[in-house]
Amino acid sequence: MFDWLVIGGGIHGCTISTYLIKHRKVQSEKLCIIDPHSEPMARWKRNTARISMQYLRSPSVHHIDVHPFSLQHFGKIAEEHNPFYGMYKRPSLQLFNEHSDKVIFETNLTNSWHRGLVTNVQKVMDFWEVTTEKGEIIRSKNVIIAISVNEQLLIPDGAEELAVESPNRVHHIFDDNLGDLTEMRAPIAIIGGGITAAHLAIKMAKEYPGEVTLIKRHPFRLHDFDSDPGWLGLKRQGPYRKVKDYTIRREQIKEARLKGSVPRDVLHKIKRLEIEHKLRVVDGEVNSYITEQEYLRLNVNSLSIKVRNVLLATGFLPTRPGEWVEKLIEAENLSCANCGYPIVNKDLEWCPHLYVMGPLAELEIGPIARNVSGARQAAERIVSSL
Repeated sequence: MFDWLVIGGGIHGCTISTYLIKHRKVQSEKLCIIDPHSEPMARWKRNTARISMQYLRSPSVHHIDVHPFSLQHFGKIAEEHNPFYGMYKRPSLQLFNEHSDKVIFETNLTNSWHRGLVTNVQKVMDFWEVTTEKGEIIRSKNVIIAISVNEQLLIPDGAEELAVESPNRVHHIFDDNLGDLTEMRAPIAIIGGGITAAHLAIKMAKEYPGEVTLIKRHPFRLHDFDSDPGWLGLKRQGPYRKVKDYTIRREQIKEARLKGSVPRDVLHKIKRLEIEHKLRVVDGEVNSYITEQEYLRLNVNSLSIKVRNVLLATGFLPTRPGEWVEKLIEAENLSCANCGYPIVNKDLEWCPHLYVMGPLAELEIGPIARNVSGARQAAERIVSSL
């Protein structure tokens, strides 16, 4: 029997686990973290490496440790030449990951790690039983659901038929089965207009100069962050918490998220690659396509773009994550808004001894819930309530 069980070992799961241990709310041997990967933050590291992200979009005070300036202090002793970028001290991916590894080592999270895929969660008397795909049953007094939407890949309408007809040529960038991008045959089209597509275009244009086309539905949207910084504090969160209608809260979240946006430094790299004719950028949508033996011809506006491979950098479906969550909602009669997401109290407790964070907490935390800053705020709320 564990005292705490965290479902999900990404940034959110590691953040709450770190907070619980460092605030002495649990000892590592009484904490269980269930995740399908072999080590903490594995999906984060794989996805960010796949697009060759250089610097995070978030500032240095956003990380998995308890002390806000922990990452800054760590950066002072780092051997890296430029560990931070710009006025917000955005950390390099290398620094962020090395700091995370240090925190994971300090808190001995690997001792709490249980590799498995959750298939069911149910209440039994005064504790929870969590079942994995192997039939294992793990019991805990408290459960925190810290899963993300990262397994729900979004295939845009214009690419659905193409992906079905040519599965060996059309790939979502975050597909688990995607191979080495440096071995992909050019020419290549990238579909997407946000920061993931931009990072990917920079990487692929350097790998295949002059043979990469970035296709996006709208002109670049320039924003430092993916929502107004006011959402990090009471400036935006204060009025948001006073809204009792969850349909209105959902609309405010949608409006606040600056989807498909890129920061200035990333846009400058894109523009430079365009000037050097290493990357072509096209505004428009794929209206139709022609499948040939060796190539795909993508028709975008009046252009016909001949490619061998298409990479979709189109993000994730916004639907509620976790197939097993539906059964849990029915069994425990848990409250949900019209959008299907949990209605929780200010401590992120869905029902006694069951907590949520990440996307599942966004109706309470707001538009930053999925970010590193949202992970920190959620962890602070849960821990301060104990």
